[in-house]
Amino acid sequence: MELQFSLILLSCLLQALAAHSSFFTSIGQMTDLLYTEKDLVTALKDYIRAEESKLEQVKQWADKLDSLTVTAAQDPEGFLGHPVNAFKLMKRLNTEWGDLESLVLRDTANGFISNLTLQRQHFPTDEDQTGAAKALLRLQDTYRLDANTISTGNLPGVTYKYPMTVEDCYELGKIAYTDVDYYHTELWMAQALRQLDQGEESLTDKVTVLDYLSYSIYQQGDIERALEYTKRLLALDPEHQRAKGNLKYFEFQLEKQKKEDEDVAQKRQNPAATDTTRDPLPERKKYEMLCRGEGSKMTDRRRSRLFCRYFNNNGNPNYLLRPAKQEDEWDRPYVVRYHDIISHSEIEKIKELAKPRLRRATVHDPITGKLATAQYRVSKSAWLTGYEHPLIDQINQRIEDLTGLEMDTAEELQVANYGVGGQYEPHFDFGRKDEPDAFKELGTGNRVATWLFYMSDVAAGGATVFPDVGAAVWPKKGTAVFWYNLFPSGEGDYSTRHAACPVLVGNKWVSNKWIHERGQEWRRPCGLKESD
Repeated sequence: MELQFSLILLSCLLQALAAHSSFFTSIGQMTDLLYTEKDLVTALKDYIRAEESKLEQVKQWADKLDSLTVTAAQDPEGFLGHPVNAFKLMKRLNTEWGDLESLVLRDTANGFISNLTLQRQHFPTDEDQTGAAKALLRLQDTYRLDANTISTGNLPGVTYKYPMTVEDCYELGKIAYTDVDYYHTELWMAQALRQLDQGEESLTDKVTVLDYLSYSIYQQGDIERALEYTKRLLALDPEHQRAKGNLKYFEFQLEKQKKEDEDVAQKRQNPAATDTTRDPLPERKKYEMLCRGEGSKMTDRRRSRLFCRYFNNNGNPNYLLRPAKQEDEWDRPYVVRYHDIISHSEIEKIKELAKPRLRRATVHDPITGKLATAQYRVSKSAWLTGYEHPLIDQINQRIEDLTGLEMDTAEELQVANYGVGGQYEPHFDFGRKDEPDAFKELGTGNRVATWLFYMSDVAAGGATVFPDVGAAVWPKKGTAVFWYNLFPSGEGDYSTRHAACPVLVGNKWVSNKWIHERGQEWRRPCGLKESD
């Protein structure tokens, strides 16, 4: 009965997850999976207890019969000469062995297995596993972490540290290999090999790991090292057919490469002229540097012009007696942060309203103008309207009071929760001239400004960065940042191109308000110059 109740409870919990997908894109929804797994373990323990009880009964029966048959076999005729013994033998073989058969054949696992099989359709999918794996690789690149640091769990700010097994490292390498990502294949197959060399027991053997490792190294052009690992593989398995073929091929290619080295060296002595007018660092590199806390372009002189102040927005009645705490974060573009602007209880209520409706975050497709999911935005989001709860109206009014901008034409409050390695790569919030239909369906013009609440602290990573200007704004629970996307003239401010860095450790919750042009005519007068 206890097992049946556990299975019914488990079934209900799993069905509650059925509406969700892409679990890896939201830490908030992944927490539900932990409770689901906890109940799975409870149901599994109930099954084990039922099996142990059955086995204990069988064991007791076997022990009793063992001593009985040993005694009887010493003098079978004398033993059966006792009428009681003869009767009991007939009874055992006719009745009791049949009962034992029924006991052994009784399948206590049937209910558990059928429930588990039925509900697996609501579990994380291959997409989730692959997405989480790629998130680890993304974190490895962005924060320059070596495979051993990740495998041992020694990440900054971690509370619960669990190491990766050889199988974990091997699986990560295989996912990279499937994605034709030989760089990460090498890193993780090498880590799996390192742990095997250190004596870790595993079902994954060195031959398999070396096979992947040598080939991924070859694909990156390092034939000499690929040859070394191939020889090591053949020392373990001399009859490995693919390795035997690769050995001859790699030796041929290495000889060919040596003949070409002189030409390559000559080319290196005469490099092409470099275009000094261009920024030598591509955007991706600048973005990753800022995420690591490097590459800021704020000089001491510029920083000295940034201030903190009490702000009431020209005497707004709601902030006359208790002005907001405003801090300059950056000068160009002008980004300000408001401290203690949203309380813990308000944050929890917003999360409570948003969590059941979190869905994979989308972006505007510049070609179709429609919303679509993208690999460069890994999070889940939900939209909250003012009529759903009074708090949302209060939040909207708070933003209007502090910015002086009309909220009736703004988009609804968007709540976002980032998943494993959650990020949003460099993008603009406003629609460019080559995207005339970006917000056409809203009928409220372009996005003139962005308001962003930070609803959680993040142990490591998760900054909002502006790669073009070298700015980084770090999450701090209870604060909000604000900037204009458009100049007063209506032209886009391209320096506002920004990104959400991957979350290395922690759970990042934000909510944002995109404010549109319509309704701001008397609140933010137009400028006559393009950059005004």
